[in-house]
Amino acid sequence: METDKSIVRLSNVTVAYEGQKPALKNVTLAIAPGSYLAVLGPNGAGKTTLFKAILGLIGPTKGEVSVFGKEPHRARRQIAYIPQREAVDWRFPLRAIDVVMMGRENHIGWGLWPRASDRLAVESALRQVGMWERRHAPLDELSGGQQQRLFIARALAGDAPLFLLDEPFNEVDAGTQELLLDLFTKLVKQGRTVIVSLHDLELARRRFPEMLFLNKEVVAHGKTDEVFNPAVLQQTYMEQVVKWEEDGETRSVLDGHGLAHRV
Repeated sequence: METDKSIVRLSNVTVAYEGQKPALKNVTLAIAPGSYLAVLGPNGAGKTTLFKAILGLIGPTKGEVSVFGKEPHRARRQIAYIPQREAVDWRFPLRAIDVVMMGRENHIGWGLWPRASDRLAVESALRQVGMWERRHAPLDELSGGQQQRLFIARALAGDAPLFLLDEPFNEVDAGTQELLLDLFTKLVKQGRTVIVSLHDLELARRRFPEMLFLNKEVVAHGKTDEVFNPAVLQQTYMEQVVKWEEDGETRSVLDGHGLAHRV
């Protein structure tokens, strides 16, 4: 029998918050090591809930989730998670370098002081995101793009094999976006698995080799050139106007009235 090599596996998973309709419904999904995956879908599609299920922060109402062949909460040290910006209290009184050092917690150990190797890992992470010169700046004095770079650096310092990034390009400038995209590509080449939720269809089509279209249920999952098509977009976004660039022209799917996803 063939061995399952998936790094993340969901089997017929339904997740429902108390008193609400399911946020995820009958999701079956397998993500291979080294994947560079864009998770796409409208607001309320369950993208953040999917990440929380992988992290073990919320348990499935039905079905099973495994990460590295273990229950999610047992694999959490192997996962670097960057939540959406609005989920973070940016007024917390810490310097940039202190935030990144928090990413070394699993390496340092509880109550122990950082070693030289920890300080070097933090410096390397800050340099990779272009934030070494701002290492002593208070968190609340950084711009939105700098704060996002900082949290990416914290994830890098932890040296986890799996990265989950929930809308990492919100409120960042074009330069930061390109820096992060290049960094994610480098991580994948190093053998890490990078899963990113985002709204920008053209960016996803241009820079991600694999896509997961989600609207509470899995609409499509596979190579970008196989699943990025009008039928999948229409089924995913339903009552929304979806636009993207292709062959130098603006293409769209229209089904009812709704929000335009401009690219």
